[in-house]
Amino acid sequence: MPTSAAYLIVVLVWATTPLAIKWSAEAGAPVGSVWLRMAIAVVLGLAILYASGRRLSLTKRALASYAAAVPGVFGAMALSYHASQTLASGLMSVMFGLAPLLSGLMLQLLPGANKLARWHWIGCVLGVVGLAVIFADSLSVGQQQLGALALMVVAVTLFSGSGIAVQRVAAGLHPLNQTVGALLLSMPCFAVLWLVSGEPLMVPLTQRGLWSVLYLGVFGSLLGFLCYYLILSRLSAATVALVTLITPVLALGLGMAFNAEQPSISMVVGALLILTALGAYLFGDRLARLAAPPR
Repeated sequence: MPTSAAYLIVVLVWATTPLAIKWSAEAGAPVGSVWLRMAIAVVLGLAILYASGRRLSLTKRALASYAAAVPGVFGAMALSYHASQTLASGLMSVMFGLAPLLSGLMLQLLPGANKLARWHWIGCVLGVVGLAVIFADSLSVGQQQLGALALMVVAVTLFSGSGIAVQRVAAGLHPLNQTVGALLLSMPCFAVLWLVSGEPLMVPLTQRGLWSVLYLGVFGSLLGFLCYYLILSRLSAATVALVTLITPVLALGLGMAFNAEQPSISMVVGALLILTALGAYLFGDRLARLAAPPR
C-alpha cells in the first residue's frame, strides 16, 4: 500500500473512531463492545494472512513486538471505552493529541534519544496549560468527568509508551503481522476484564452501536492499526505524530455535527492550546529557521 494512502486512512479512521467508540458503548457494555470489535478484526486479519500465503510470525522478537503493543491496544482502548461513557468524542480525540508530547518526554529518559529543543519544551508547556484548562472546566462540571479525563491521560500515556516500545524492539514485521499479533495478545486481557466487570455476556447494542462495532472491527482495529504500523515503519516519528494534530479538529466537528456535542468555551480554549502546543512541538524549530535572517 502506498504510504500516502495509508497516512490518509489513519487520519480518517482516527478522526471517526472516538465517535464510533461512543456509539458502540452507548448501551452500557463498553468492555464487551471492545472485545467484539477486536474479535472481528482478528478473524479478518487471520483470514487475510492465510489468503495471502503469510503466517503469523512467532519468533522471540516478534512475540516481544506483539507484547510491546499490548499496553497501547488493551490498556489504552479499555480506558478510552470506559471514559467514553462520560466524555464527548471530540474531547477524547483532543486528549490523544497529547501523544507526541508524551512520547517526546518519555524518549528523554531513554539512551540514544535526541534531546528536546527549545520549541519542543514550549510545546510541552503549552500542552500542560491546555490540559489544565480542560481539567479546570471538567472540575466545574463534576467529579465523574474529571475522573474520565484522568483515565484518558493514562490511556494516552500507555499508547505513547507502547508505540516507542514497538519501535525499539524493531522486529521488522509486516504491518499485518504486527496488527494481528498485537490484537491476539490483547484479546485474553479484554476477556478477563469483561468477566470481572460484571457486564452481560450478550453484548447489548443499539442499531447504530452494532454498525459502530462492525466499523471499528474492520476499520478502527484492522485497517487502522495496519496502516498505523505501516507508516510507523516508513516515516519519522514527527511525521506520524502529525496525525494527532489533524484528527482532533475533524473529530470535534464530527461530534458537533452527528452527536449534538457542544463544547464549552473553556474546553475549546484548552483544545486550541493543545493543538497550538502540537504545532509548536512538531514545527517550531523549522519555522524558527525559516524566520531567521539569512547570514
